[in-house]
Amino acid sequence: MAMTTTSGGTSQETPLLQMKGISKAFPGVVANAEVDFDVRAGEVHALLGENGAGKSTLMKILFGLQSPDRGEVLLDGSPLRVRSPRDAIAAGIGMIHQHFMLAPSLTVAENVALGLGRNPFGRVRAGEAAARVVELSERYEIDVDPAAKSWQLSVGERQRVEILKVLFRDTRLLVLDEPTAVLTPPEVTQLFTTLRRMADDGRGLVFISHKLHEVLALADRITVMRDGTVTGEVLPADSSRQQLADLMVGRPVKLAPDRAGLHVGADRLVVSQLCVIGDRRLVAVDDVSLSLRAGEVLGIAGVSGNGQRELAEAITGLRPSQSGTVVVNGIAVTGASPGAVRAAGLAYVPEERMRDGAIGEFAVWENLLLLDHGREPFCRRGMLQMGAVRSHAKQLVDDFAVRTPTLDTRTASLSGGNIQKLIMAREMSAIMPRGAGVLVVSQPTRGVDIGAAEYIHARLIAARDAGLAVLVISEDLDEVLALSDRIGVMLDGQLVTVLDRVDCTLERLGLWMTGG
Repeated sequence: MAMTTTSGGTSQETPLLQMKGISKAFPGVVANAEVDFDVRAGEVHALLGENGAGKSTLMKILFGLQSPDRGEVLLDGSPLRVRSPRDAIAAGIGMIHQHFMLAPSLTVAENVALGLGRNPFGRVRAGEAAARVVELSERYEIDVDPAAKSWQLSVGERQRVEILKVLFRDTRLLVLDEPTAVLTPPEVTQLFTTLRRMADDGRGLVFISHKLHEVLALADRITVMRDGTVTGEVLPADSSRQQLADLMVGRPVKLAPDRAGLHVGADRLVVSQLCVIGDRRLVAVDDVSLSLRAGEVLGIAGVSGNGQRELAEAITGLRPSQSGTVVVNGIAVTGASPGAVRAAGLAYVPEERMRDGAIGEFAVWENLLLLDHGREPFCRRGMLQMGAVRSHAKQLVDDFAVRTPTLDTRTASLSGGNIQKLIMAREMSAIMPRGAGVLVVSQPTRGVDIGAAEYIHARLIAARDAGLAVLVISEDLDEVLALSDRIGVMLDGQLVTVLDRVDCTLERLGLWMTGG
């Protein structure tokens, strides 16, 4: 590297990257407005902002996926025109996306070498790549087998391969988009060790994350964006999670919901010795038993792919079980249809909201009516009663703070947080009047703004305080700890422990999640 760094991870010379006066507008939306952003060699620069704040557009411009309307990009002080990702890669700029881009049937070494040219026989240079992978793995403490097939790797191992790819290409500037979203705490610690070593070697890193404690632990500088502009640049030592959240949203934010004392009632959901086969025809849920009482939140933690999705689908009637029983409000619903499970008093907010929770092409009012379209007062003699329908939809939109231009707005055009609130409004309104319902929520705030997450958490706690039994399945451990009264951990399809919240820490959960 041409530039030297100070002991604090900052440069006294020209920044490695400078983005000056970047502006980008789409029809009806200003994504970036005169944004200035720079990264110094040898530092980790965190970029924070809610969905729609403009950070993704800024990084797409850097990586050649978008062209700015105005502004310039400089690398080592010289103008850089990036018209495609190929140009960015050639300039030494790399990006690791939240969704990994590996060929499942290839080995680690073959994935690393993919796209780097071929020998005269047309084969990927896997032998050369394997030796280089071993060298890089030792230097950066990246534990991965170069001969392993990608499909055999854990989530954390697949991410390590993505990092090896950029190291193999001698990337000087690396953008990481939500790199810890699906990692366990020990894997996060290992990742941070690798990233810090990369920065110490003179690379510049842009770290995009919504996990504020991780940003404060890793970053040398933090830039916050809101509504397409930079609202602040701070040093971690001078800031806190609360200050960062307030800066992102533009108002005081509650990072953890207020919780009343625990007053539990009778069992509302009882699962006994449940076994479920997954999509790969293997056992996904292995002899799981649990109980959930009225007035409590039971959180289920675990690394993605350990049976959480199949457990939720079996409980809600969306997936058959091989053996075991499910009882909702004293009614046996094992093997029953989703409609029969709902009739017993269970509501479900699925993890894939646009695949399983809402119909994107439907209007807001249509999605809010999906459960009630055939009953009075919304339907009489086979005809929708639009006055009652729209009045009901308006009430739910107001009650759950769903931000939508009109009730006729196409649902897919709403933000992720507002779609999630819409689904929760529909589901919770179906069981709240009973006062004895079961609410199953999978990944309640995945991909939503911190402001929307604050609201969703508050509604879940309000449901618990109103006497509902709430099952929260989440890969976000901060979320599980903030919401739960008891926490279960799933590993390899088994519920390996259930702990009282007061006995839980991030570290202890991380050990259970990895079999430690």
